[in-house]
Amino acid sequence: MGKKGNIEQNNKDNSLYVWAVMVIPIIVVIGFARTYYLKGFFGTPALPGLVVHLHGIVMTCWVILFATQVLIAKKSIKLHKRLGFFGAGLATLMLLIGIATSIAATARENSVEALKFLVVPLGDILVFISLFAIAFYYRKIVECHKRLMLLTTVSLLSPAIARIPLSFIETGGAVVFFGLTDICVCVCVIFDTIRHKKLHIGFVCAALLIVLSQPLRLMLAETEIWLRLATWLVRF
Repeated sequence: MGKKGNIEQNNKDNSLYVWAVMVIPIIVVIGFARTYYLKGFFGTPALPGLVVHLHGIVMTCWVILFATQVLIAKKSIKLHKRLGFFGAGLATLMLLIGIATSIAATARENSVEALKFLVVPLGDILVFISLFAIAFYYRKIVECHKRLMLLTTVSLLSPAIARIPLSFIETGGAVVFFGLTDICVCVCVIFDTIRHKKLHIGFVCAALLIVLSQPLRLMLAETEIWLRLATWLVRF
């Protein structure tokens, strides 16, 4: 009974993460196809600077690493742990390059609206690195760690979703692409809760951090304090 129970538990766990491994890369590729992955076919402008290239590379590496970690977790725990430390280095690199890319993009546009919008990508980066740090800290508590890592990766989907070529996304602004990201978060939480007949506290905390950070960022963007800080960051 014990072995059977473990197998059933693993099957319950696997399904959500296998779906994530399939869906997340699809969203990323569709979102960035025109401006990055397939830009040669769309004739979009060249990427403005080396930092944008590096940003695209490290973000792609993260998605590949996430998928790899999910697929090998049940087969080789040792390799999974080794790649986890590589992931820590990659997350740090993503933090630094993400900040640099966001500030550079704002400087190129050089407008008040760009300064306001800077709070969105910087907020994404802050949420991502916060969730990753918590997930890494709890890496020995598997049930918590894997759920936090899933939502850590889902939290990165907003930029890709914002670039999906659908009119309601392109005209809807932050409310729409944040809302679609939140749907992805909720699907993960609801699916897991139904499968296990229990709402996991790790999912609750991570989901709240992602969802609540969004309106807070949009409100902060309209303040004089943020405009001064954003201006200082761009000129620094």
